[in-house]
Amino acid sequence: MPQTVSFHNHGSKLIAHRGLSKFRLENTIPAFRLAGEHNFFGIETDVHRTRDGKFIIIHDDDTLRVTGEKKIIEETGFPVLRSLKMIDPFHPEGSPLQLPTLDEYLHICRETSKTSVLEIKHHMESEDLENIIQIVMDHGMLDHTIFISFDLANLVQLRMRLPEQKIQLLMSTDAGNLISELSTYQLDLDICFTELTEKRFKQLHSAGIEVNVWTVDDPMIAEELSSWGVDYITTNLLMDIEQEMQTIPE
Repeated sequence: MPQTVSFHNHGSKLIAHRGLSKFRLENTIPAFRLAGEHNFFGIETDVHRTRDGKFIIIHDDDTLRVTGEKKIIEETGFPVLRSLKMIDPFHPEGSPLQLPTLDEYLHICRETSKTSVLEIKHHMESEDLENIIQIVMDHGMLDHTIFISFDLANLVQLRMRLPEQKIQLLMSTDAGNLISELSTYQLDLDICFTELTEKRFKQLHSAGIEVNVWTVDDPMIAEELSSWGVDYITTNLLMDIEQEMQTIPE
């Protein structure tokens, strides 16, 4: 079992950031599978559209950091991206890893009963968003998916198509008209934890807006945020101490 850092959770739902990425290479099948073995509520990942209209899992806009070879995701075809071998510092002598597909990620979420927290990278056209929705539906995961994006237009399109779906707007900073904007489109918030105060959180909650914070790896900060009543905490390594103890074999 990885040496995760535990904290006393007050009821926040924990999201594994790019899988359990402190202990496995981010956004890979091993990272997703390891997260699936622990008491996370959900597994977060990033999906890009390739040049040929396919969908692939990677955070960055290009492949340089994780493969050593630079290919711009949106300018490169799916077969080329899948042929790249990822640099895995956790298992340098193991079998080479590939960039996962959206299907592979969703399969693991379904298999391990985790909620998919799916970040849509950059602006996508309605047809691409519809294709993503269809893939999620094909896996029977629509009721267990939270869509997130920095691109408001993406989320507005999703809201028009999915009036009851959980959807969160990603924010690095708190805009002045944020509550009004979120309420207009019935969106929740996924915000950098350093931008959130307890007063602001209470204002958001009073407006009926759920709050997810990223990326929290300090147990003292996580406990404080959880004590406020934050709905979700996205993390690379933190675990709920009481829940995790239940998973340790005797």
